[in-house]
Amino acid sequence: MEEEDQQKVADLVKELVIRLVAENPTSSSSHPPNLQTSLRYAIRILSSRLTPSVAPDAAAIAESTKRRLATQGKSSQALTFADLYTKFASKTGPGSVDNKWAVLYLLKIISEDRKNVNSQLDSSILLPNLGLYDAESGEESRILGGRGSGEKGWSNGVLLVSKDPENLREIAFREFVNLVKEESEVSEEALVRDVLYACQGIDGKYVKFDSNADGYVLSDLVKVPRGTRIMVRKLCELGWLFRKVKGYISESMDGFPSADVGTIGQAFCAALQDELSDYYKLLAVLEAQAMNPIPLVSETVSSGNYLSLRRLSVWFAEPMVKMRLMAVLVDKCRVLRGGAMAGAIHMHAQHGDPLVHEFMGRLLRRVCSPLFEMVRSWVLEGELEDVFAEFFIVGQPVKAESLWREGYMLHAGMLPSFISQSLAQRILRTGKSINFLRVCCEDLGWADAATEAAAAAGTTTRRWGLGYGETDALESLVDGAAKRVDKHLLDVIYNQYKFKEHCLAIKRYLLLGQGDFVQYLMDIVGPELSEPANTISSFQLAGLLETAIRSSNAQYDDRDILDRLKVKMMPHETGDRGWDVFSLEYDARVPLDTVFTESVMTKYLRIFNFLWKLRRVEHALIGAWKTMKPNCTTSRSFMKLQKSVKLQLLSTLRRCQVLWDEMNHFVSNFQYYIMFEVLEVSWSNFLNEMEVAKDLDDLLAAHEKYLHSIVEKSLLGERSQTLYSSLFALLDLILKFRSHADRLSEGINELQARTIESSAPSRDKSKTKKRLNDKSSVPGSWISDGRKALTQRAGEFLQNMGQDLDAVAKEYSSLLEDFISKLPMQQHVDLKFLLFRLDFTEFYSQLHPST
Repeated sequence: MEEEDQQKVADLVKELVIRLVAENPTSSSSHPPNLQTSLRYAIRILSSRLTPSVAPDAAAIAESTKRRLATQGKSSQALTFADLYTKFASKTGPGSVDNKWAVLYLLKIISEDRKNVNSQLDSSILLPNLGLYDAESGEESRILGGRGSGEKGWSNGVLLVSKDPENLREIAFREFVNLVKEESEVSEEALVRDVLYACQGIDGKYVKFDSNADGYVLSDLVKVPRGTRIMVRKLCELGWLFRKVKGYISESMDGFPSADVGTIGQAFCAALQDELSDYYKLLAVLEAQAMNPIPLVSETVSSGNYLSLRRLSVWFAEPMVKMRLMAVLVDKCRVLRGGAMAGAIHMHAQHGDPLVHEFMGRLLRRVCSPLFEMVRSWVLEGELEDVFAEFFIVGQPVKAESLWREGYMLHAGMLPSFISQSLAQRILRTGKSINFLRVCCEDLGWADAATEAAAAAGTTTRRWGLGYGETDALESLVDGAAKRVDKHLLDVIYNQYKFKEHCLAIKRYLLLGQGDFVQYLMDIVGPELSEPANTISSFQLAGLLETAIRSSNAQYDDRDILDRLKVKMMPHETGDRGWDVFSLEYDARVPLDTVFTESVMTKYLRIFNFLWKLRRVEHALIGAWKTMKPNCTTSRSFMKLQKSVKLQLLSTLRRCQVLWDEMNHFVSNFQYYIMFEVLEVSWSNFLNEMEVAKDLDDLLAAHEKYLHSIVEKSLLGERSQTLYSSLFALLDLILKFRSHADRLSEGINELQARTIESSAPSRDKSKTKKRLNDKSSVPGSWISDGRKALTQRAGEFLQNMGQDLDAVAKEYSSLLEDFISKLPMQQHVDLKFLLFRLDFTEFYSQLHPST
């Protein structure tokens, strides 16, 4: 079966060849003389492996043919073709064409060839019997080309390849060369040489720098083709870029050393200079090739070492990319320096082109080398090697107590974009901790911690050990150094300088947490502080402070702590008493003054004054109770008084006692709130945060939070000023009540003494009279009066005292109502619980429903 198919194909090919090359294809008797040669040629072509350069897609060819017919206005033919193709493509099975694409492609080629009758290679010459259909005349004609079958190079429709014996190719080449010479006055070799000069920043014979055009241009007087002029201009862009980069390098290096250039700017110039060195090497190679003449098109060149403008454009492709990048960087960095310059260059490194990425990485490693050396020196040694202010950390001369807060800061403008803000903060804190240990703590243990951190990070402490692209190594080094140095710093603060003990001492003495000491101090300094402030000696108060320390449990504290506790007299005005200007201060020396700064100690002073005022009021109420209690127990001695006077006395005493109870209730609960819900709770939270603090910043933040909590809860904050004013008005009124209670007590004592004298036996009157002589001599004293006058004066005194106490009670009730009404409006939640403590029986709520 296969042999029959092959024979059938051979017969079909033979018949096709005869039809194409025979003079009379209808005659079956005559065979062309070259039939066998043509047949062998056809079979060789059909059996070859030559394939067209298009994809074998039958549907694509059919669609292309249909679209071409439609665009030519032959819509009916396009529809007919589409219908025929559909039927052709649906034919499958025996007797159908398997390679449908090849058939369509053959028809497409023949169709295109039939229309190319004016081309040099006419299909009618190859196939003289292939009829062409004239669409206009509707007739089929056989077109013989301009050449007959006997023309040279053709034999019976077969193209014969020869060596062009008439040298037509050479003649055409010579004509082309002459045409080029006529269009151009300058040879291409000269232009190539001038372009190479321009790329080095040197004016050539024909190509010169034009300041008006701001670039290298070919003179208009030189006659060259327009294409050549355009190519020269494009190639000379490299020279313009080189001139910009070279000018920046020269300008920067001439100005070094200066703050405008700096070490990073110098490193940038050095990196650019290295890239220009490679560029010079390329130009040297190109100049050597430019010495060879450019061959003509007709010449066979054994070696390709010549340089034309087109070859030069290929050579300049990569240097052009690099030089453009360098020129862009030069423009960007002209007004930048330090870390800002490194960050700007880094932004241009974020590129998808591998060539650009590799070039920028190489450039950044050189540029960032001084910056990373500054980071290494700062993190491991605490040295700020920044002569030209290029680093993103700046230092300024300050006192030791301000070194941590103000000595070193971040300069956001110099922070490069490849170093994050959090990493920069850790870098700042690490170097700052080293300087704090060295300057304030006079400790050298940080060096071992830094060495351990470098070893753990896998880097050494040698110079230039870090570079760009090693961000992981940098973060590992910074994290390790920060962890170890901060831990060592906290150990020094806690153990060597006893930070916790000093905080506890401030709580005990400035915040009045040492009860026995405070009570004894108030007892012994009370008489002195009752005097005018300008008559009080601070040295005497210092002695009393030492006495209070020795008489209480404070004597068992560390002597270093007790020596820091001192008396401070605040500035006073005319009329101020000692109570108004007395205060205690705590001397926090270096390095503790970093935590206990002047502003912090001012806050402690405000808290002390507030607590001292509260304790003074409490002490005054206790003193009033001491004076009132004996009068109540000895009231039986007034039985001989008139009943009206006796009832008036008992009523006044009861009114005073009830008012004292109200005031004592308020002061006791408020005192409890301050000492336990404010001071103790804040102290407990502070201890917890102190335990989890990882660095000095955490410790400072914890202490600031502790102090802020006390200030806010104690009504000393900005939001509680109105409540604070109401509270102090209440406290002043309680002190005023103490003076009334003392006056009542003195009057009752005088009345009691006179009553005892009048009722004593005769043998004791002389002694009593002698004892009361001094008091009777006082102006206004009513002891020396008679019994009737005594009763009258006693009634008047008690009446006046009752009125005064009623006025105090009324004012106290009004002030307390105002204070309680403001508590619910406070934003701090603990102040709202103070209301519940003061009014837990809802007495005030029921007494004043409007509040």
